[in-house]
Amino acid sequence: MNYEISTTNSEATQALATKLAKHLKGGEVIELASDLGGGKTTFVQGLARGLGYHGDVTSPTFTLSQIYKLPSLEIHHYDLYRLGETGVVGDELTEDLHDPFVVTVIEWGGIMEAHLPKDRLRISFEVTGDNDRRLTFTAGGPVSEHLLKELKS
Repeated sequence: MNYEISTTNSEATQALATKLAKHLKGGEVIELASDLGGGKTTFVQGLARGLGYHGDVTSPTFTLSQIYKLPSLEIHHYDLYRLGETGVVGDELTEDLHDPFVVTVIEWGGIMEAHLPKDRLRISFEVTGDNDRRLTFTAGGPVSEHLLKELKS
């Protein structure tokens, strides 16, 4: 199941993520795919805000991961761009994938492809203008299909 939508600025991208966040319960896996500067961190900012997080949300490019703690769940945001091999970060990510109180968000997940669940929501970002993005959502199973249906409604 696929869904495609365009946004014209970062606020619209964040609003879309906020709408998705309202349907997250924990245990979901979201994979973000784009070139550098594609809008992945902007999307995670909206996701965190939609779940009630009020602190700074930054790219984990140099730290490899960020954790955003909320009252009932956590967002674990990974950026695997700089990894040549998964190592300890891969072990940590694998544990998170099975935690029902964690929403796992992964950027540059190709290195972990064999370990990622089929049932994940993959969001591809395409830069179509200075601030314009085309987001393509692909659901891989029943949980991500439900999220996609809710997002489309």
